[in-house]
Amino acid sequence: MIQPEEPLPGTIRTVSSREVYRNPWLSLREDVVERPDGTRGIYSVVDRPDYAVVIAADRDGFHLVEQYRYPTRGRYWEFPQGCFPQGRTGTAEELGRAELAEETGLSAASWTALGTLYGWHGASGQSFTVFLATGLITGVPRREHEEQDMRQRWVPRAEFERMIRAGEVRDDSTVAAYLLLLMHERATG
Repeated sequence: MIQPEEPLPGTIRTVSSREVYRNPWLSLREDVVERPDGTRGIYSVVDRPDYAVVIAADRDGFHLVEQYRYPTRGRYWEFPQGCFPQGRTGTAEELGRAELAEETGLSAASWTALGTLYGWHGASGQSFTVFLATGLITGVPRREHEEQDMRQRWVPRAEFERMIRAGEVRDDSTVAAYLLLLMHERATG
């Protein structure tokens, strides 16, 4: 996880913090905070491990995965992504490589980091790093038990953009990753 910056002068400061809930995927804490005017309040923060999002690009298209997302009660297409399982650590690129292989079976000869963003910075310090993976090599997916309903497919870029407009892609990190790719392509010609 990206470490939060020290508070700027005149901003909210943490008075105390207590963990309210924990499971293998996240924890929830409640912080007592003091605002610049001296008043106090409570801020709830969700702590989760950082994750990687991988744009597996091939033949002017992308390899996507689709799975059922319980909180929204729907199936949606997205770029492969995920975080290390509890107790395992590594670099963002190692995580990206692992997630791509796990979810799609693909490996890549070339990796380019496109940027690191916060996905929910109003309630969590969790960040994600976006990678462009090219020079793809096919393999066999090694999905986690929770991913047993996952599907994957390659889609041409125009179809991917149509899927975003049609609401078939609703994952904010996938759409943000695509914007980083477009900016990278514009900058590199």
